[in-house]
Amino acid sequence: MSSNPAARLPRSFVLLGLSGIAPQAICLALVVHGGPERWIALAAGCAYAAVILSFLGGLWWMAALLAGRTEPGIMALAVLPSLFAWATFLPWCFGATWPGPSLVGLALALLASPLADRHLARTISFPAGWLRLRVAMATGLGVLTLAMAFA
Repeated sequence: MSSNPAARLPRSFVLLGLSGIAPQAICLALVVHGGPERWIALAAGCAYAAVILSFLGGLWWMAALLAGRTEPGIMALAVLPSLFAWATFLPWCFGATWPGPSLVGLALALLASPLADRHLARTISFPAGWLRLRVAMATGLGVLTLAMAFA
């Protein structure tokens, strides 16, 4: 296998995938800078991480369906990211003012998400380079989200 993290994936696919890290990098920069934008950046970063986590579940759902894999366990795996992302917003709904724990939970889920891809890849064929690209994207977004939790 090539050392290129995105071997055989179209260049535009790789660039657009990796560009998904940019919104979180911007949010982190605004959080670190402080000022009136800090709270907005925290909320936006938390929401972005939750949206991406939900998106991943959708990808897993569709990959399983296209491969004819409809076992309840795989479908549950695909739904869990959305449910977890939603649950990270519940503290705010009940009056919590600091998103730190939610950001930590989202970051850890993002960092662990390639494990689900690897699990699915045992029985579902993914394009060459997909798993490596997923690790790069998940690591970038997860690390930035974790940094935001402690900034």
